[in-house]
Amino acid sequence: MDLVLQPFLDDIYPTLETADQERYHKLLECEDQDMFGWFLRRETPEDPDLQKIVQIIRDSRSRPG
Repeated sequence: MDLVLQPFLDDIYPTLETADQERYHKLLECEDQDMFGWFLRRETPEDPDLQKIVQIIRDSRSRPG
């Protein structure tokens, strides 16, 4: 998970609104295997807050640069 989350934490997290930062902390409470499925687009979290932060992370990984 570090390979996915560390670049996000370094580059994107500081720019997030407070609500999205709270969603990120909620995400960290999830099981690694669940997050793995979400980031590989095999599954989608049921929780709307988790859906939003997972999408933000997915989008950040697909940006060039």
